[in-house]
Amino acid sequence: MAVELRRLVPGEHGSNRSRSEVAGLDALETQARPRTSTARRAWAAIWPKALAIGIVLVLWEAVVWTGWRPAYVLPPPSAVLARLGEEAGSIDLWAAIAVTLRRAVWGFGLAVAVGVAIGILVSRFAVMRSAIGSLIMGLQTMPSIAWFPLAILLFKLSEEAIMFVVVLGAAPSIANGLIHGVDHIPPVLTRAGRVLGARGLDAYRHVILPAAMPSFVAGLKQGWAFAWRSLMAGELLVVIANRSSLGQLLQVNRELSDSEGLLAVMMVILIIGILLDAVVFGTLERRIRAKRGLLVT
Repeated sequence: MAVELRRLVPGEHGSNRSRSEVAGLDALETQARPRTSTARRAWAAIWPKALAIGIVLVLWEAVVWTGWRPAYVLPPPSAVLARLGEEAGSIDLWAAIAVTLRRAVWGFGLAVAVGVAIGILVSRFAVMRSAIGSLIMGLQTMPSIAWFPLAILLFKLSEEAIMFVVVLGAAPSIANGLIHGVDHIPPVLTRAGRVLGARGLDAYRHVILPAAMPSFVAGLKQGWAFAWRSLMAGELLVVIANRSSLGQLLQVNRELSDSEGLLAVMMVILIIGILLDAVVFGTLERRIRAKRGLLVT
């Protein structure tokens, strides 16, 4: 039975053939579409985002034209983009981006480890669900900024204080994504896994986690959003000497009333968020959909 299971699960010998056969069966029920080139797919993915950015810039310029705020408070997008181009040639901005991304990767990695561990325990043991199931949702709805007084009290103005809040902000969403994914697995899949010999860790590896992957990835995306927001709030409040970051650049520009620099840094933060969502989580979602026969290229 275990041998038959290994032939069916992804990652083992012959899995590519199994996926292609399943995709071929799914394709019989869908209308055949011609394959598009890489350039066309890239353009189809880029132009909606470019159009949205263009609309935002036009609206921004229109607000500036109304004179709602002076130009030194709300500068036009052309001035901010020019300032962003200048800052892009400065090593200070790239050093700040490197510090922020390093904190984001470490904090999100810890949050994933904690969230997965909690999610598996809660989904596996009913007593854990009764004990902390509602607590996880409560932690998820709690604003990240509310944790910083406690974090500063525990860890002072340090990297640990920032990591503490980032993990608390992201881990509940990741855990909830995994829990909901496991809860919505059809019982026939788990029964089939047991019949084929998948028990214990093998059941989680080959049956439960793959089946829960769509909800888990959705939890990862939401967890990343909370982690990124918590990190920005932490860098605004916790300033560490000789460690310039994007949050610190925001604070410095605000103190200097440099609106162009402030908006330029905000654009950098927005661009990083968009790129990470498109490259990392977008790729994961496309692979999951392709494996399930939901994406035809």
